[in-house]
Amino acid sequence: MITEHVREEYAVVLDYLQNGYILDQRPSHKKTPIAQAIGKEHFILLEIIPKKGQFMQPYEEVYMGEGKRNKVHHITGRIPFTKLTETAKTELNYIIKKLIESKEQKFIEFFNRAGPINTRRHQFELLPGIGKKHMWELINTREEKKFENFADIKSRVKLIPNPEKLIVERILAEIQGKDRHKIFVR
Repeated sequence: MITEHVREEYAVVLDYLQNGYILDQRPSHKKTPIAQAIGKEHFILLEIIPKKGQFMQPYEEVYMGEGKRNKVHHITGRIPFTKLTETAKTELNYIIKKLIESKEQKFIEFFNRAGPINTRRHQFELLPGIGKKHMWELINTREEKKFENFADIKSRVKLIPNPEKLIVERILAEIQGKDRHKIFVR
């Protein structure tokens, strides 16, 4: 099996630690500022070191792709959900919701293309609260006509009053490693 290497071009800052981590035992003059962020495309949790003299604010979008970076010195790497600060964990839900709203069509495509994982389970069933009854209603409704947006799903599938919330909860579950199946997080 070939695993594709995914890179984030942009990230949204979850928390900025001016003096590094509190539990870091090094003397304060050796600590560096750290930002915890989430990638905009693949929802990867990252630890970022800003350039000297640069400050980052929660909700700020930063470029970290190839080429000239204005604020990011380097990316330390991926971090697990458990290493996030309480502030970052609190902001995560809201930021994921905003990212979903900004790329609504990408998630509508999921509802229009989702298929079986194996003979017993469908991708829809990976969404929290979706069982066989909900799954079949989604499948039958999209066969009549593809979904156009979240409002369309809400109006045509009465059992799904808030599809955005289902996606937010699924992304959070994937980030926390609660399921081996990955739909949205790389």
